[in-house]
Amino acid sequence: MSTSTRRGRRPGRPDTKAAILAAARESFAAAGFGGTTIRAIATTAGVDAALVHHYFGSKEDLFVAALALPVDPRAVIGSALAGPADEAAEKLVRTFLSVWDDPGFQPALLATVRRVLEPGGDKLIREGFLPVVLIPVGEQLGLDRPELRMPLVASQVIGLILARYVVRIEPIASLDPERLVAIYAPTIQRYFTGDLGG
Repeated sequence: MSTSTRRGRRPGRPDTKAAILAAARESFAAAGFGGTTIRAIATTAGVDAALVHHYFGSKEDLFVAALALPVDPRAVIGSALAGPADEAAEKLVRTFLSVWDDPGFQPALLATVRRVLEPGGDKLIREGFLPVVLIPVGEQLGLDRPELRMPLVASQVIGLILARYVVRIEPIASLDPERLVAIYAPTIQRYFTGDLGG
């Protein structure tokens, strides 16, 4: 039997999950979500593919785990957008700010943003976060053209995160969250439900 792909846990190695996550991060960054397979991750980590499923479930779940976020963005965004679509933007911006302003969450969130800014990190957003997290939320909301609307929403939210928490551009960095909700929500709401032309 090949030593490169053992079945079950590695003997004497308590860090199997960490090895799987490291292999997943490397693969998602290099090949994107679509180009990554559970089998390839398992091979890199030196485990059987069944063990990857055992620890992490689906490829989507593994992708979210590999981001190492303090919260599951699917749950946060899904709960924020529950309810009428015409209230979605205000609730989304308020929820994002509350999570990002939490001092217990912010270090891990900033670490994730820095990973995205590293070479290859763009694929985590473009080929992972958008199709795995954001576009399905748009579909659940019943939006027309979620493949167009949700990237537009992401462009505003990512810009807000970079300006407020990473680059710390004033006055955005120190504005009251409710003021930011009032400023950003109308534009994001247009992306959710407004006329985009074409």
